[in-house]
Amino acid sequence: MELSIIQNKIYEIRGMKIMLDFDLASMYQVETRVLNQSVKRNIERFPDDFMFELTKSEYDSLRSQFVILKTEGRGKHSKYLPYAFTELGVAMLSSVLKSKTAVQINMSIMRAFIAVRQLLINPTANEVKLLQKEVEELKEYIEEVFADYNDINEDNQKSFDEIYLALSELAARQKFITEPKARKPVGYVKPK
Repeated sequence: MELSIIQNKIYEIRGMKIMLDFDLASMYQVETRVLNQSVKRNIERFPDDFMFELTKSEYDSLRSQFVILKTEGRGKHSKYLPYAFTELGVAMLSSVLKSKTAVQINMSIMRAFIAVRQLLINPTANEVKLLQKEVEELKEYIEEVFADYNDINEDNQKSFDEIYLALSELAARQKFITEPKARKPVGYVKPK
């Protein structure tokens, strides 16, 4: 089986690289329930660091990120939460599933896990250079945006100062015009 196909089925959950039971079943060319039955018959070989059941939120997160289930396979709405197998769990599956296909697929899967680990530990020089270039471009873009923002901000500040000055002058004139003048009182005036 092609390495890139397997690598695309390796996900990260709980800080571990895992593969899901239905992906493994399709690679081993067995039904998911058959794979899970084999595992349950040998459950002592699969401690929590080898295999665990996903929580509903983890499963929903995977489905939304990678659009895992459509209408084929397990259906649009799965009845059971899938099991996640770590690298150790996948290695243990070879002792549970003893067909020649399972052994060959298992070797491919182990190579894929190793390749993923190597990519994480030692990214290629081209990838590092590409990332450095992207970071530099982003840095330049951000500097340009802030420079434009500051130019606009300075222009706006000058405009606001002019508007404030005009409003202050208008307010002073209005106060002078509407200031009450001393008038004679109207009505009964009390003698002194």
